[in-house]
This record gives sequence, structure tokens and C-alpha cells, in this order.
Amino acid sequence: MIPARSTLLLADDDPTIADSLAPFLERAGFHVLVVSDGVSALEKAQAHHPELIILDVLMPRMDGRETLRRLRKAKIWTPTILLTQVGEASERALALEEGADDYLNKPFDPHELLARIRAVLRRARPGERSLSAAWLLTANGLALDRRARRATLSGKTVELTPKALAVLEYLMTHPDEAVTRERLLEAVWGWEYPAGTRTVDTRMAELRRALDDDPADPHFIETIPGEGYRFIAPVHGEG
Repeated sequence: MIPARSTLLLADDDPTIADSLAPFLERAGFHVLVVSDGVSALEKAQAHHPELIILDVLMPRMDGRETLRRLRKAKIWTPTILLTQVGEASERALALEEGADDYLNKPFDPHELLARIRAVLRRARPGERSLSAAWLLTANGLALDRRARRATLSGKTVELTPKALAVLEYLMTHPDEAVTRERLLEAVWGWEYPAGTRTVDTRMAELRRALDDDPADPHFIETIPGEGYRFIAPVHGEG
């Protein structure tokens, strides 16, 4: 349940972004606290307990990744979105491993950020580790061990290519959220990969075969016509 007026903490040292983004988010119904460096972000997060934190990766005094690491080390599980100018899939993986709930490349459409904020808040579990920070994800007999890079269904190993496993991981960490093919392409393959959205559909077909998931009557992955996909089974995270 998203509070009527959630407090967001926006940490970015680019005044052109802070000066335009903060009023935009205020108009969308949020109360926004703005800081320009990682040390201030850490202090503000501990003092004001916002519902969500937006961290630019490249900031003075302490970068966004170190700020996030210190928050998680202090067992502060406030949902966090990282902003960066690097679009490689390896960067996304690092962001999620460090406990980010989502990841957005600069430059970005403010409406896309707003959609991500609302999605993260919907799936947030106050005071608990987020799905993106959990090492074991389970859903209706399906288990994904993110450390071992292995999926099982009813206790049996599911044979998947690395990219199909990465697609499954992204969907399971963003349950009940409409995820476009373009977003999956960016998240799993990265902007540097010269692939089209058909590549995503190919890996999705592989996933469905492996999970015996009928697209006409899905238990795990629903197709959203003209848009993308949604993981529909309830997901639980451990560790």
C-alpha cells in the first residue's frame, strides 16, 4: 500500500536534474527531499526515513553505490533506484547485487522514472529486504538461486541459457509489473548489444518451454499484447 503522500529522497549533484525532477515528482503527489552528494543522502535517509531513495551513481563525497552499500550494511532496506549514464548489462547486475530495487540510465524520461517509482513502492515490503536484494526467489514451485545461477521447478533443475535465466531473474524481481521488450533488452543485453526485440521473444519462448508455461493459460509469465510481459505468480525472497 503506497502512502497518500510518500516521501522521496533525491540525491543528484546535477542541478538541472534536481531543479526539474523534484517539482515534477511533487506535482505527481510526492514529498521530495533533495541532496547533492552521497554523505548528505546517507544522513538524510537515516534522519527522515523516506519511502524511497533515488541515487545518482556519480556524486561527490560518496558515490551512489557506496551510499547504497552503507545503507544496506546498516540494514536500512528503503527501496532504492540508481541513476547512471552507463547502460551495460554488467552495470545493472552490479546495481542489483548491491541492493538496488531498480536501475535507470541517463538521460531518461521523467515519466519512466515515475512509473518505476510507483512500481517499486507497490512491491515494497517495509522494513524487509527487497526482492532485488534476495538471493533466493521462489514462486509456485519455481525457485531461482541467484548465487548458483540455477533455477529449479518442483525440485528439478530447469535447463536455461544464461540470457533466459537473466530474463527470468529480471521478471521475478519485478513481479506484477508490465515490462516492455525494450526494457528487457536494455536490462539483460545492454545498449551495447546490437539485438532487436525479437531476441527477447526467442528467450521468452525458451523460458516457457522450460517451465511448461502455456502462454494462453500462464502460471508464471503473461504476455501483454503490444507491450511486453508480466510475471504473475507471487514471488517471495530469502537471504
